[in-house]
Amino acid sequence: MTAQVQHNLPAEPNRFVGRARDVAELCALVRGERVVTLSGVGGIGKTRLSLRVAASAMPGFADGVWLVQLARVSDPELIVKEMADVLGVREEGSERLLDGLRIRLRGTRTLLLLDNCEHLVEPCAELVAGLLADCPELRFLLTSREPLRIPGELIWRVPPLDLPDDRHPDAESVLFFVERAAAAGARAVTDSMPDVIRLCRALDGLPLALELAAARSSLLSPGRIADRIGDRFKLLTTGDRTAHARQRTLLATVEWSHDLLARKERVLLRRLSVFAGRFDLDLAEQVCADGDLLRRGEVLDVLSGLVDKSLVLHHGDGGRYHLLDTIRHYAAERLCEAGEEARLRGGHLKVICAEMERCNEAGSLHRRLSWPARAVHFARGRRLLDDCRAAIDWAVESGGAELGLRLAHAALTILAVRGDLREGVGWYERLLGLDLSGVPDQLIGVAKGGLAYGLETRDELDRAATLIEESIEEQRRHPYTHWLGVTYGVALTVFFRTGQTGTALRYLRELEVAAAEHDDLFNLTTARIARLNLALFQGQPRQAQRFGEEALALAMETGHHWTLARALTHLGAVAEARGDLAAAMRHHTAALPILEELDNRVELARCQAKVGRVAARLHDFPAARRSLAASLVLSTQTGRRSGVVRALVALSVLAQAEGDLDGAVVAAAAASALRESIGQHDAPARTQELLSLARDKLGEGRVALLWASGIAQDPGAVARRILDQKADAGDVHEPAALLPALPATLFVSSSGPAAREPRYATLTAREREIAGLLTEGLSNRAVAAQLVISPATVARHVANIMEKLGFGSRAQIAVWAAEYGLDHRRP
Repeated sequence: MTAQVQHNLPAEPNRFVGRARDVAELCALVRGERVVTLSGVGGIGKTRLSLRVAASAMPGFADGVWLVQLARVSDPELIVKEMADVLGVREEGSERLLDGLRIRLRGTRTLLLLDNCEHLVEPCAELVAGLLADCPELRFLLTSREPLRIPGELIWRVPPLDLPDDRHPDAESVLFFVERAAAAGARAVTDSMPDVIRLCRALDGLPLALELAAARSSLLSPGRIADRIGDRFKLLTTGDRTAHARQRTLLATVEWSHDLLARKERVLLRRLSVFAGRFDLDLAEQVCADGDLLRRGEVLDVLSGLVDKSLVLHHGDGGRYHLLDTIRHYAAERLCEAGEEARLRGGHLKVICAEMERCNEAGSLHRRLSWPARAVHFARGRRLLDDCRAAIDWAVESGGAELGLRLAHAALTILAVRGDLREGVGWYERLLGLDLSGVPDQLIGVAKGGLAYGLETRDELDRAATLIEESIEEQRRHPYTHWLGVTYGVALTVFFRTGQTGTALRYLRELEVAAAEHDDLFNLTTARIARLNLALFQGQPRQAQRFGEEALALAMETGHHWTLARALTHLGAVAEARGDLAAAMRHHTAALPILEELDNRVELARCQAKVGRVAARLHDFPAARRSLAASLVLSTQTGRRSGVVRALVALSVLAQAEGDLDGAVVAAAAASALRESIGQHDAPARTQELLSLARDKLGEGRVALLWASGIAQDPGAVARRILDQKADAGDVHEPAALLPALPATLFVSSSGPAAREPRYATLTAREREIAGLLTEGLSNRAVAAQLVISPATVARHVANIMEKLGFGSRAQIAVWAAEYGLDHRRP
């Protein structure tokens, strides 16, 4: 039975008509070519054709077919963010998000459909070319009015639908128009086929033009529509003569459709262009009604008229609407011509800010509220993120710093719960660069705290520390707010991470006093969790247990699931430290469904790794494999190498529990190499304990070889080696099924394919030469004699080699050098 391919392709809104030959040809091309670009004018049907091709080609892409819509992306730097969001990749530390995409896609048979690239041709070309070089099995299908012009790109010009002639009166364009006219409620269209044929020819077989014409066919006959289209074309012949004829035709069609609207419909259509994404009736009423040209009570009827004419699309997901991109751009031009852009975009900023503040207030700030009641507001906040981006763009463009900072602050909660604060950093940096002379000091202080929050997750700790102190100093001048408590929580993390324990403890005490005084349960929970971590660090598990139980009770009282998940996972860590593995398993497994609901896959991967590690210690090896495979898949999909490290450490625990000391050492070495590549150099105490045990049982030389092997191997291969083992006959599992989305390779560093070079690449030429001589068992003095250098110089080189490779003896270097062929006598 063939596994179902993962995808995010939308369901087709109506029947796909024609283009059977095009679809068949393109499916073959997509399977064989690395990049296929569907090129053509706007409205020719590139998007619809590409979606049909992607759906048809899906069986050939075992690792998924993913649509990345770029129409709403105006900032080139957000292309990678948009792609990462679709693929579930989240940023970690100071790494570039692009590295996460490489991790996610390398070794996978994946098709990426990038729709509407024309306004971002150069950055799209750079991104696509780079990913193609790093990911050999990756394929791209693109739609763009302009090709990318990169090596290997196959440009496929999308033709209009076939036009009718004497021999083929039932051409694709005719069938398309008749189908859409019938769907619009037109009757007896086929009774006037000569007029239909004339209309299809006049519209050059352009799908969007035919769609708009069909929307009017319930009111006007095909003949009358064709007559009006002809008049409009004559009016546009004096336009831009350098533009393609079809481009002028499309403009004429849109213009014609606009001219047929009633006055209020025109007003609403141009005003709806300020929305970046989908909107609902309430938002349309708040933003677009003015009590003069369009009253609030009229919006529903006028909007329904626009839907009937196919100028606005309506979706069943909660009564939401959106404009086709071509129509939105056209309407935006009409908005400028009417002199309404500044007022409408300013109104959009105010409305979206107010909506997000309501979502933040109801979803996060209420002291006690059931989760279902909170979740509604989180869901609405997520749906508004596209409009948040557009509104913040206008705030920056218009100098509206105060409203922009309020909106960024309100939206930050949504980003935080999803584990993705990168975009918030960009918002705050742009807004804080504006003229802030009229902005309240408290709001500036809050913004600095928000910026520090994001910077901490990117490991920019020095900047974060400065900003967080400025933020707290300013906020303390005003009455306590929930956000001051959150800012204290960020400060704890920043100063504990930078080793400033005294400063961190001072802020912890301030947080405890302030949160208790103001009944701030969310931040009281944060304080208890901080105390728990401190107690564990100090070797006081009983105290840690008490703080964990208090945190759990507070979290349950708040009703906030993010707080509840944090408390449960920390209690699980305490239980494991105390040796109560059954309790640890209960706490971790209780957190899993909560994290799934929150769509925080970064924390979900962390929790799955903990479940797998505890299951291994309980000797439930099948369960351990399932959880660790899930953790690896999630960490790979989100591009989190720290998550892969965590899973490899847990796999080492699993191998050791099964009596596979070789596998345990190899997995620990792979984890160590990956940890170093992301700037984390402190190995866990368990690794030293494992190596000590292994040396006693296997011998130092054998352990050195295993460690070198683990360092050199791909982490994915190491993971598969352990997951494929069977501890006993009762451990029946399907490793391939456990890892359906795990790439064959996982990068060790962010520098691309070269990152998998052998470890000796870090040694100098002289150090390699000395390592080779040590394979002969020579002393420092003997090596010095051969190389005509002093014994002290040899000793320094040997010390450098041990430090770089993580070894503790000359014997380890010798065994390792022999394994890698560094014997100086060999070429």
